[in-house]
Amino acid sequence: MTGIQARFHLVWPGFTLDIDLELPARGVTALFGPSGCGKTTLLRCIAGLERAPQGTLKINGDVWQDDSGHWLPTHKRPLGYVFQEASLFPHLTVMGNLRYGLRRMSGLPQAGLDQAIELLGIGHLLDRRPDRLSGGERQRVGMARALAVSPRLLLMDEPLAALDLRRKQEILPYLERLHEALDIPVLYVSHSPDEVARLADHLVVIEAGRVLADGPLAETLARLDLPIRLGEEAGVILETRVAAVDETWCLAQLEFPGGSLWARDQGLPIGRRVRVRVRARDVSLAREHPGPSSIQNLLRGQVDAIADDEHPGLSLVRVRVGDSLLLARVTRRATAMLEVHVGQELWVQVKSVALMQ
Repeated sequence: MTGIQARFHLVWPGFTLDIDLELPARGVTALFGPSGCGKTTLLRCIAGLERAPQGTLKINGDVWQDDSGHWLPTHKRPLGYVFQEASLFPHLTVMGNLRYGLRRMSGLPQAGLDQAIELLGIGHLLDRRPDRLSGGERQRVGMARALAVSPRLLLMDEPLAALDLRRKQEILPYLERLHEALDIPVLYVSHSPDEVARLADHLVVIEAGRVLADGPLAETLARLDLPIRLGEEAGVILETRVAAVDETWCLAQLEFPGGSLWARDQGLPIGRRVRVRVRARDVSLAREHPGPSSIQNLLRGQVDAIADDEHPGLSLVRVRVGDSLLLARVTRRATAMLEVHVGQELWVQVKSVALMQ
């Protein structure tokens, strides 16, 4: 069986990790949840850094751990691990740091190292020592070091957490390059909705050591039955294509299954696929056609589900537009005035969208 099968039961004073997951064999799976929910503990169990006596781990059919006592120690697990801090050896150059991890992995081809250097764009840094690197450059070197061993699984534990906003924006395009180029599963720990929305294909929501939700990113973000919410960050992801560019008004038309949206032109070519995020707070509903409005994105949809929001005065309404789903955050008063109900046809106004690039 391909993919990741992970089952762990680990009990500590005041905390229990109880996880049973089957994850895709390729792409980025985000492990998302609040601090202390067990994301890093799960990653450490997978890496063999934390031993869960009651546990099973299979990677593409190969058993790394099972209940019979079979156990591969960390140094025998073909994985790469990227921590929050790169922790480079200060006395070695960048190339020295990259080669250090290969010493115990005899027989590995140079191609893995060369590919890592190219993907992370660090070729011009190879002769520098860590004290001459920015925080973003150090983290890119740390990622290249994890990839240089040609791992079958890449683990990333909040790799952007220690960086300021400018450095995060610097490194995100390289993470997207990895997403497109790697043919291995990546487990990405984060509590940042923006990172998850931009990078993930699959989402696992964890709370208090247990899985609350697990599934494809778009479907999971659109669920209304989760015990936790994203607050102001609640919304959906749409996979779109640049269909047209209005040079006069500097806008791009983004098509998705069910309609299209206008967004600020970012210079993307016609036909380019781009992921966009639509927050529930930027979506409003109308029973009748609203007529001329400053909100230019107007779609016809059908109410799919309604749920209470975190605040007692608010509701979340899920609307199906063609084959796609949108979320709208509206007051319960407005829901009552519009007589919103499942199956109802409504006009959906989208104030703004965020291009995840």
